[in-house]
Amino acid sequence: MLVLGIESSCDETAAAVVEDGRFLRSNVISSQIDVHRKYGGVVPEIASRKHIEAIGPVILQALEDAKVTLDSIDGIAVTRGPGLVGSLLVGLSVAKAMAFAKGIPFVGVNHLEGHIAAIFLTEDPPDFPFISLVVSGGHTNIYLARGFQNFKVLGQTRDDAAGEAFDKAAKLLDIGYPGGVTIDRMARKGNPDWLRFPRALKNDLDFSFSGLKTSLVMNMKRREKPLDKSELHDLTASYQEAIVDVLVEKTLRAAEMCAVYRIVVCGGVAANSRLREKFFEAAAQKGVMLYFPPSVLCTDNAAMIAVVGEHFLTKGHKDALDLNAISKWPLDVVV
Repeated sequence: MLVLGIESSCDETAAAVVEDGRFLRSNVISSQIDVHRKYGGVVPEIASRKHIEAIGPVILQALEDAKVTLDSIDGIAVTRGPGLVGSLLVGLSVAKAMAFAKGIPFVGVNHLEGHIAAIFLTEDPPDFPFISLVVSGGHTNIYLARGFQNFKVLGQTRDDAAGEAFDKAAKLLDIGYPGGVTIDRMARKGNPDWLRFPRALKNDLDFSFSGLKTSLVMNMKRREKPLDKSELHDLTASYQEAIVDVLVEKTLRAAEMCAVYRIVVCGGVAANSRLREKFFEAAAQKGVMLYFPPSVLCTDNAAMIAVVGEHFLTKGHKDALDLNAISKWPLDVVV
């Protein structure tokens, strides 16, 4: 089965063609980073307009790269939520129009399940069940994944997501956007033990990063002179270490509590080099099998959406043309 995936939940316009839910035929992503950089974050109205401009060419490029035409596509999978409603509606509207015009089925996909499903595009994916950490700009959740559409939330953020904590710190320090990429790069030259930032909620599997951000703000206010370059590297390394520590520790604790020793780490922050390094070190010590999608499949992409879509479509599921976008869509709740 050939599935065309479409993703437009935030600020990437993406399309991909995936065969049988396992083989990536094409993967095209149009980023809006340069557009939103001057604002230090995504502006929803601008994002929606840019999706409208990009989505046609991106889909055509994905079909061309896959060496297929729309007539060869068996079904369409599109992100329904969660995300920015204006952005979601662009992808959803195009998917419905194409499905109607060609008389093929389409299905709306949960973006979070898509992130988890990206692992099935790798050469040696895990079997269910496994523990999954979905960590991105908008989400930081730990799931027990028993199968498609079968997830149990074990832990989640009570305030900021990890990616959001990175972006807010970068904006405060005025070091560039997107914050996670910038901090990851700068932290490689710094000492992660230079400053001890707080690690919140040590006794459960939930996350909280708002206190970490406040600690950074207070630290900057107490300083009598600006940070020099070396100090900035040390500060970003120490801040990043606080985020990475809790992500690794709580995910491994969840695996031990559930007696499930396979872990999938996915979402945009899963591309962070320090997170990968510490996860592999800790997993080796605990005897846990660890799985990361390649970096290009960690950030928002349409290939992961197509994988989930293929699962639904092969089971005969399809959505009606009145399907609407959902801004908040918890993965363990059937809508």
